[in-house]
Amino acid sequence: MRAAVLESFGSPLTVREVPDPVPGTGEVVVDVAAAGVLPYAAEVFSGERNYLLSLPAVPGVGAVGRVRSVGPDATRLSPGDWVLCDPAIRSRDDALTPDIVLQGWSARGEGGLALERYYGRGSFAERLLVPTENAAPLGPIDPADAGRWCALHVCTVPYGGLHAVGLQPGETVLVSGATGNFGSVGVATALAMGAGVVVAPGRNATMLAELEKRFGPRVRTVELTGEEDTERMRAAAGPVDVVLDLLPPSAPASAVRSAVMAVREYGRVVLMGGVGMLGGADLALPYPWLMRNSVTVRGQWMHRREAVGRVIALARAGLLDLAGFAVTEFALDDVEAAVRVAADRGGRFRLTVLRP
Repeated sequence: MRAAVLESFGSPLTVREVPDPVPGTGEVVVDVAAAGVLPYAAEVFSGERNYLLSLPAVPGVGAVGRVRSVGPDATRLSPGDWVLCDPAIRSRDDALTPDIVLQGWSARGEGGLALERYYGRGSFAERLLVPTENAAPLGPIDPADAGRWCALHVCTVPYGGLHAVGLQPGETVLVSGATGNFGSVGVATALAMGAGVVVAPGRNATMLAELEKRFGPRVRTVELTGEEDTERMRAAAGPVDVVLDLLPPSAPASAVRSAVMAVREYGRVVLMGGVGMLGGADLALPYPWLMRNSVTVRGQWMHRREAVGRVIALARAGLLDLAGFAVTEFALDDVEAAVRVAADRGGRFRLTVLRP
């Protein structure tokens, strides 16, 4: 099969022949119909993000495709079925604290690297090998819309955080980083999950206005100035029940702190962004404030396994409107152009997609 290969950090991707995957017990091979290209892909491929990725590698995080073949223990999936391939692969030999690899993208620790050596090939290829549990049934879809369904890979990230802190219908959510790629989708996901109001802070006035236009009065925007930001976020919609942080590595920890401290007494905070990954100050929160206000703060990397099926259900019900995403598609041979376009014009309800 043909695949795009990253030989070394900083080198261009090359499309060449690699061995076909063969499924064993507990595995599925999927013909890739569409694979999303994240806006920060160039930062990963250059080495700027310092992701744990064994080279040479076939990159690509998640895919939409059709089952080609299954292992002997598959009882529900059949060749031809449409599936969403979840890139968060977990080891099966320690259910309490499994090692995790984000297939074709990054590993978590030495255990994740060991897992990557087997499942490391990502979705920038004609075919993809995944554990059976990572191939989530999509049901019938129009093949022409396969690229649009890749939006669910972005949606599962904020869903994972909001699910982890037990978001309840009618609650008020503050999405820190609301004008970014994951943050803007976080606004849509929170609303789809039943948030009564979403507070959307940011410095990009144009994008804030777009969020208001797209989602209506359930979104309350706050333009950040660096002065009294916390107070203005608190005032935007009354008590904030949940803060979801999705700020990128380039953002300062002070921006996270401003948003976190807008949460109410007994409120919950979930950290999912990249702040601090490239150095810089740590997040400093006052011990007395946390303790006396009974605030819960937790980190969440990606999502629990059941999140994928639930996000698919939100899209099937029309609560997550995939028609709101603009899709730009490229052939596999044009992967370098796709990476450039994703960096220049991707994000904020825009998808860049490879169609192998």
